[in-house]
Amino acid sequence: MSEALINPKILSWARERAGMTGEELAKKLNIKDTNKIVEWEEGSKKPTFIQAQKLADKLHIPFGYLYLEEVPEEELPIPDLRTVRDAKTHQLSPDIFELIDGIRFKQDWYRDYLVEQGVKPLKFAGKYNVDTDYRSIAKDITKVLDLTLEHRKQVSNWEDFLKLLMDKSEEAGIWVMRSGIVGNNTHRPLDVLEFRGLVIYDNITPVVFLNGKDAKAAQIFTLIHELAHIWIGESGISDLSLGTSVEHLHNRIEKLCNKVAAEALVPEEFFRSYWQDINSIDSLARFFRVSPVVIARRAYELKLVGWQEYIDFYRSQQELWKKLAERQKKNPGGQPKYTIPIRYGKHFTNAILISALNGKVMLRDAGRLLGLSPSKLFNLAKDIGVA
Repeated sequence: MSEALINPKILSWARERAGMTGEELAKKLNIKDTNKIVEWEEGSKKPTFIQAQKLADKLHIPFGYLYLEEVPEEELPIPDLRTVRDAKTHQLSPDIFELIDGIRFKQDWYRDYLVEQGVKPLKFAGKYNVDTDYRSIAKDITKVLDLTLEHRKQVSNWEDFLKLLMDKSEEAGIWVMRSGIVGNNTHRPLDVLEFRGLVIYDNITPVVFLNGKDAKAAQIFTLIHELAHIWIGESGISDLSLGTSVEHLHNRIEKLCNKVAAEALVPEEFFRSYWQDINSIDSLARFFRVSPVVIARRAYELKLVGWQEYIDFYRSQQELWKKLAERQKKNPGGQPKYTIPIRYGKHFTNAILISALNGKVMLRDAGRLLGLSPSKLFNLAKDIGVA
């Protein structure tokens, strides 16, 4: 069988980029002799053409990369605003690059579709800048979303509040996607430690992506944080954590967006009053329809509790999130009529299905955009009321 004359240096780079050891890569390739990986990376031996194709697939790189003379320079198309805790955290995995490429591909299609439909630029997109007072931005976000304390009474808990926020964002023209995997691949879960959310700014099709592997309590804060990015016209990828102290945020954009999120979710004027009267995290969480952590975080930021008291509470809540995540793992599936509109956004999903049914988009392309086989598109359209 013919050998593939790949560049050993590229193979080593791709394996390290994917965060795999030689043993882990060999296991994925069903190779019992792990020395083969070492030999291929040293150049003393070459893989077969079929083995090289499998290498590219498992390492999530284009097959042609293995034949490059030099390691390619990969540039993130949007700013990396993550908090750098250590060198490993700052290293981006192939999942991030592939995820963003997939979102931008969809965004290009969706923008053309909306322009064709006569949609105009959103008035609030890029309305402010990083020097704007956070309270002004928070006030405008709540106005655009029509988010009042009375509206919160329409939902029974903070999980439903997240759904309400996503729906209101979409109605305002903001495209919201939420998923815990890369594309439609359930074998490639996203890492919460790498990022929690991102936003790709556009004045017609701004898109917010929430890491579905994160706790829903944290996703509420992330969503409003990313909306603030849209209001100041800034793209970015974030790993903002409610467990990070204010002092560790050095990026002006992230600091501002955090303040906006806190003010929009739990307005200071109301919070101080209710804190004085109630002074109960659980009661306030039920009142504002956010998680107890968001309430505790607000109390810390307003200097009503100290950092140690807050972080101890945060860690206790983390344990509860872990238990909930374990329960959810036992029942990870879901019907497409529920999962697809959440994964790719309700309005985008509807636009694809309508275009496919009208013959403006080939079924093959529509399936690709929604991560479904073409044969399942009509049933999905029927289930969600498009057909």
